[in-house]
Amino acid sequence: MDYLINEGYPAAAQKFATEANIQPAVDADVIRQRVDIRNCIHTGDVEGAIEMINDLDPNILDYDPPLHFTLLRLQFIELVRPILALDKPDTALFRPALVFARTHLAPRAPTQKSFLDELQSTMSLLVFPSEKLAPQLKALLDPDLRAQVARSVNEAILYSRGDKKQARIRSLVKLRAWAEIQAREQKKNLPVHLGLGLDEMTDPDVMVA
Repeated sequence: MDYLINEGYPAAAQKFATEANIQPAVDADVIRQRVDIRNCIHTGDVEGAIEMINDLDPNILDYDPPLHFTLLRLQFIELVRPILALDKPDTALFRPALVFARTHLAPRAPTQKSFLDELQSTMSLLVFPSEKLAPQLKALLDPDLRAQVARSVNEAILYSRGDKKQARIRSLVKLRAWAEIQAREQKKNLPVHLGLGLDEMTDPDVMVA
């Protein structure tokens, strides 16, 4: 159930809790906020995501400079992404992005060497033609970067609320058993017996009652 809550599936978490006879601790409003923030990042609306994070808890980014810098760098990338897709774009189109970098990224870069390195590599996107970008620069334009940042933000929000980043082994096993029941009810082609892989476990803290 922890996994479903952490990943933003309140309805599934509630259903699992009911069928597995577990008392849920689901704050549906917070889950929806986390899902909205994740969706904003996945669609490239990083400015909107930052605003929602600050509305949820201003301390999250204040106390996590690397995450804040990562979000701002992604916001810069989203500003230049559509311009880089153009054939021979006018350099004047990059002016708003350069102003953003000078205002929000440059002042933070000297505070950590990793920030300076990341800023320099990101600014290289403006120097080389899109078709000649090195693999590490192409990765900055890959949608997977959005997913990575979204995961980091989700973990930061969970941490700020005192929630666990990963599900406990007991809930994972129950979730796995519940999923098997659902699959069998839907007449999925499963072996008669599916082992849980716990035969060698003897630690009472991880055994399922």
